[in-house]
Amino acid sequence: MRFIWAVTAFVLAALMIGAGIAQRTIFQGPKTESQSIAVTGDAPYLLIDGAVLRSHEGSQTLRVQEDGTIFAAYGRTADLEAWLTPSDYIHITEDSGEIASDRVAATIPPAADAAPLSPVGSDLWLDEFQQDDVLITPLQLPADMSLLVATDGVNPAPSNLTLSWPIGATTPWAGPLIVGGSILLLAGIVLYILGVRHARRSRGPRRKGLPVPTTEPVDVSVEGEDKGVISATPTRRQLARGRRPFVVIPAVAVSALLFAGCSADAWPQFGSTPTPSSTASVVVPDDQGSPVVSQAQAERILAHVADQVADADAAFDPAAAATRLAGSALAVRETDYRLKDLTRAPLTRIPGTPVRVVLPEAFDEWPRTFFAVVGTGASTADVILTLSQTDPWSPYKVTAAAELVADASLNLAPTYVGAVAIDPDSPFLVLPPGEVATAYADVLTNGDDSEYSGLFDAESDPFRTLVAENRAARMDSFNQTGAQTGTLSFAASAGEAEPVSLATLDSGAIVAVTVNETDTVAPTNTDAVIKVDNNPVVQTLTGVTQSSTGFTTTYLDQLFFFVPAQSSSERIQLLGYSSSILDAKVASS
Repeated sequence: MRFIWAVTAFVLAALMIGAGIAQRTIFQGPKTESQSIAVTGDAPYLLIDGAVLRSHEGSQTLRVQEDGTIFAAYGRTADLEAWLTPSDYIHITEDSGEIASDRVAATIPPAADAAPLSPVGSDLWLDEFQQDDVLITPLQLPADMSLLVATDGVNPAPSNLTLSWPIGATTPWAGPLIVGGSILLLAGIVLYILGVRHARRSRGPRRKGLPVPTTEPVDVSVEGEDKGVISATPTRRQLARGRRPFVVIPAVAVSALLFAGCSADAWPQFGSTPTPSSTASVVVPDDQGSPVVSQAQAERILAHVADQVADADAAFDPAAAATRLAGSALAVRETDYRLKDLTRAPLTRIPGTPVRVVLPEAFDEWPRTFFAVVGTGASTADVILTLSQTDPWSPYKVTAAAELVADASLNLAPTYVGAVAIDPDSPFLVLPPGEVATAYADVLTNGDDSEYSGLFDAESDPFRTLVAENRAARMDSFNQTGAQTGTLSFAASAGEAEPVSLATLDSGAIVAVTVNETDTVAPTNTDAVIKVDNNPVVQTLTGVTQSSTGFTTTYLDQLFFFVPAQSSSERIQLLGYSSSILDAKVASS
């Protein structure tokens, strides 16, 4: 009876394992659904709308085939359309399940001497890809993003494109069938062994045989290695042959188990869908724009900026620096490059990683701005940067850079939400952003006697103390040598750069401004002259060693403040600063 059950278990195991494997192989069917995109006409760019990418559920896979280099990038649809305004392109759209392609003409005629647009390296792209002849890339884009495909931006775009989506077909009973069949297989083996043992025991004792007559010894000598060896014990090969069926059958079962356990779609899914836990939410106004950059996009931009500025610094090349710097950040580097042969204080380094904070402006037009805090990877403080983009075709450029001095805990909007820009004359802050530079310049000049001193937190402001100590030391040194023939005066005023301010969630704002500090040395009588023999910096910038009218040296301070809301009892807090020489001139008479 045990043999019958064993055979039954073997048959059922074979059927179940076979059915399970068949579900995962010959009966599974296709895993993806593909659709070719027909392109009518030729243009240097293809814009595949987000509706086409989302026409099926699941992630998307793009396959493009074309001789030569193939380029693809994705970003927000509105950004791609803005970037394409000077160029013709083919727009691939979806309507009622049908995919159509339409040629869109340029709406902004390019300048006569303008070079053709190159799609490579634009800061608008969230990511980009380049491959030769065949480009295959997986994507998972939402409906508000689109895909740009091109070759070099001049020749016609590729026309052989295919999109595919996973079907999501599962085989939920393949796993249970294979595992169940493997269990039956093992049970059959056990039943077979038990049956063999039972059959042997059921034979009973054997009769004794007749006595064997005594015979003469027989010569069983054998020539060779086995001479004189007679043994009833089976050899190792015989033992191995005897055990082989019991080794092979479990190996098949284990292989089937491993095959079934490779993926989750081979098993039925039970239980309810997990409920996501609640998190703190940010209420976004309906009319607020989208953040100008994402976290990954900002990190990519900052990495490129850091590399290009480092190359410009190494070559002392102001033209190369201008590709990624503008405004105050570029002005101080242009001056520093002129002083490359002199010993001077180092400028604030522009690091690319690690990116600690990104606060993008929530805005859909141009110019665009975002703040970033980047670590330096050294013992120096982190660096806070302002980056701006003037139009869709320009790269983001650093307009201000400073080292953080305060460990402030600011209530900032998440990167995926962004922050609105604050008007320079906003009355909802302790001080309008447009007046911060003027007020702080007055504090630097007059100290505690300034009418604005009460608005600024002096305890967390090391720069204010540093300026006061530096001016006092220089005045003492001047009085020892030149007080009889000249005068030294200090002044400060708001810089030329417009303030940049983005709101915080507590109705305050981060405000970036510039302040110009000037030192003027002038003679007190017409017979005296001011010499700068011991000041090679002023000599290099002015080109003279003495002047009968004196010299004026200008320092540019790049400053970042947290300005609280008007209803707050907090004071304006300095977040970061950098101070560098900007220029030196012969004083006017």
